[in-house]
Amino acid sequence: MRKLHNKLMRILRRPQRFAQDERGTHLVELAIVLPLMLMLFGATAEFGRYMYTYSTLAKATRAGARHLTTAPVNKSRVNPTKDAEARNLVVYGDTVAGSKPLTAGLSASNVQITRLNGVGTVPEMVKIEIVNFNYTPLFNLGKLTGGAAWMNVAVKPSTTMRYLLTQPTI
Repeated sequence: MRKLHNKLMRILRRPQRFAQDERGTHLVELAIVLPLMLMLFGATAEFGRYMYTYSTLAKATRAGARHLTTAPVNKSRVNPTKDAEARNLVVYGDTVAGSKPLTAGLSASNVQITRLNGVGTVPEMVKIEIVNFNYTPLFNLGKLTGGAAWMNVAVKPSTTMRYLLTQPTI
């Protein structure tokens, strides 16, 4: 105890030496920089997840549109069986409904199929798009900074392909 008292008194007697003592400055710098670095890392990870989700859904709509380009249609320009298969292909990655969608929160109700133009019962184009689907982040950085919901944005990829059973005009 006496030793500690003597050391403290020596430090207090020499203010220059105390001012030049840099012990603990690294810890203060870490306390300032670490939250910013964690937020930057989190934002980068969330942006990467968003891009992965968009890419996955864009590829799925492409596969569904490709599936419908050769499907025959009835007089009302639809084929309920092929439409259901295309929806399953977009949502589950297979024409048969599975239990786990490609992206969390995606369902068959998010897949919209539209047949465009054409003559009579034969459409010229088939369009598949994802509607009413929002990206949900793993952790909400907006709440961490005191702001509103962060990255709660709609993901709306779509694919339009030419219907292959149409005859070109000569």
